Amino acid sequence: MTAGVQRVPLVLVGLGAWLFLFVLGVYALVVHAPRPTSAPPAPPPLRGNLYARDGTPLALSLEGGRYYPLGPSASQLLGFGERGSGRGLEGLERDLNAALSEGRAFTLTLDPWIQAMAERALWEGLARSQGSFATAIVLSREGELLAVANGPAFDPLAPRKDPGKDLSWRNHAFLVPLEPGSTMKALTAAILLEEGAATLTTQVEAPRYRVVDGWTIRDALPHPPTLTLAEVLRYSSNVGISLLAEALPKETLYAYMARLHLTDADPLPGVRVAAPTVKPPREWSQAAYANHTFGQGFLVTPLHLAAAFAALTDGIYRSPRLFLEQEKREERVFSPATAQAVRQALQEGLAPRAHLPGYPLAGKTGTAQVVVEGRYSREVFTAWFAGFVPGDQPLYTVVVAVHHPKGEVHGSQVAAPIFREVAAGLLAYRGIPPYAEGR
Repeated sequence: MTAGVQRVPLVLVGLGAWLFLFVLGVYALVVHAPRPTSAPPAPPPLRGNLYARDGTPLALSLEGGRYYPLGPSASQLLGFGERGSGRGLEGLERDLNAALSEGRAFTLTLDPWIQAMAERALWEGLARSQGSFATAIVLSREGELLAVANGPAFDPLAPRKDPGKDLSWRNHAFLVPLEPGSTMKALTAAILLEEGAATLTTQVEAPRYRVVDGWTIRDALPHPPTLTLAEVLRYSSNVGISLLAEALPKETLYAYMARLHLTDADPLPGVRVAAPTVKPPREWSQAAYANHTFGQGFLVTPLHLAAAFAALTDGIYRSPRLFLEQEKREERVFSPATAQAVRQALQEGLAPRAHLPGYPLAGKTGTAQVVVEGRYSREVFTAWFAGFVPGDQPLYTVVVAVHHPKGEVHGSQVAAPIFREVAAGLLAYRGIPPYAEGR
């Protein structure tokens, strides 16, 4: 009896010990169990979108990929990305890759209608000329890029070809420096007027050719032996403009080129643009200086030329702008009187194929020989036209370049008709009726 009574407390003690150890084990498991240190990582943001000035989506990210709602329109400017990762490889997709990857959106200054109209005119003109590539730029009076057209057309979602052979992906307007040819004569004329070295009526004895430092400078068009500066522009006389420019030191020409940002490696901050190739004037021979006055011996992109030419609207250079929030930068280069005088001369000497009945357009042609294997080719040219719509009170500056046209090669034959078509579209877009006779 006594032994049984003693065993009961022992059982209770054992049971209590087991219960204590069980609770202690559960506690240890709870206390030392691994706990989540943070919430699950959020999915990366969708790549930021690109929009036109009116809100039209140009590059759009949706679940499943990157889309370009306007197809080939502005495709070379917008660029494309690596399939799968989305990392930008060309165009704005590359230039803005870091910000776009963070989901940031951008609104461009492009006008979708003007872009489409410029592309249609450019692609048709390129097909007629059988050129290698072409570009057209439309700038507003305030320096906004309303259209950056390139050809041939490029579909950013189509299977990609060899980029070394098929250059349709390339934004020629920004990435291809070219000699501007005789379009430069309009700027040289403005410099002469601004410096008081000539007027539009200043005369010069201009034979069809002259020899400078053993280099023969020739004129392509027949013309009278004596020309005024206005006629030098009309007949596009290399001899005449180079002779008149001898009144200026070569440093003066270079200084104006710098003020017009024709030497600027970064004319559009944040966007890749090929740097011009312009030697300093201390390296110019007399022949090199003469060549510079009519657009030979240096290279600039069509974007550089368009922004510089736009200074002839009112004498103010405005840095080109591609983003609506981009800061405006302005600098007076010419007086309003100088700009108006040069435009008047360009209006009166307008190439016939650039004429649009009822409208006073103004502009300058250019036919630039292209250096091939170290020598100026007699077969490869760049055909240019740079002008204003309208010519008397410009709303737009338009620059067209067609590289290596076949058959007809001159700017007056190849680029001028494209300019006329773009001008017609712009005037219709703005609802501007033909001018009355005699205006």
